[in-house]
Amino acid sequence: MASQAPNMLPLLYNGLEALNRNLHANYKVRRLNGLDRVASTHAIPVTVDEFAMIQRHFPIVFSAGESPVPIALMGLHEGTNTFFDEKGVAREGNVYLPAYLRRFPFVLARLREDSDELSLCFDPTSGAVGEFSEGEPLFEGENPSEATNAILQFCEQFEQAGQRTQFFMNELKEAGLLMEGEVAIQPEGSEQPFIYRGFQMVDEEKFRNLRGDELRKLNQNGALPLIMAHLFSLSVIREIFARQVQQGTGPIAAPQPVPAEA
Repeated sequence: MASQAPNMLPLLYNGLEALNRNLHANYKVRRLNGLDRVASTHAIPVTVDEFAMIQRHFPIVFSAGESPVPIALMGLHEGTNTFFDEKGVAREGNVYLPAYLRRFPFVLARLREDSDELSLCFDPTSGAVGEFSEGEPLFEGENPSEATNAILQFCEQFEQAGQRTQFFMNELKEAGLLMEGEVAIQPEGSEQPFIYRGFQMVDEEKFRNLRGDELRKLNQNGALPLIMAHLFSLSVIREIFARQVQQGTGPIAAPQPVPAEA
């Protein structure tokens, strides 16, 4: 899910550079106060390991196309994120932060398209990795530092979660449960609903009509609670809509005519 060849940069990454002791012996990693590029990103990839937490805060839907992945919606329009301000600082401290964001600016990536070997890389444009006076060193002499080992372990766990996520997506496709998504929201005072498309979701009718053996298979594979988490999370779309309206980034309903005086 996450590993990409260098010429196919993952979302939010503007470049990839392999971490190398000879080149980066004096580099440190420091905490960023914000990540401005998140502010214009309305959907973040998530893994099945996170569904239980994600569903509390974000709608979980699936990207369009032949190879869909689960995504958490943070806004309903391109370029809109209701959970981060324009500087990429979280507006609230109690909202779950997807692992995809916590991993940044690091990633395990294939440096050669003809090889499955993954290397620990970072985005050199992130501002989080460099020859800084502050931060944690990435190397201690000839060896990776404790910080680097922790980063590598987190990225490896993310990759493993990505594999489990791909298995889940294959289960959905095999069962024929994915459909083109559509959500209609009609705010008070608006004559016409606002329609949102461009994603996929589980077809609830097909899901309800699955045979017993098909349901049993989904349950045994661990897919059943994940499907339920996805379906439950869809109600949060209205909350995202309300957040956009409150922040002034949502659609504005046409003014209603004023009744004529009798």
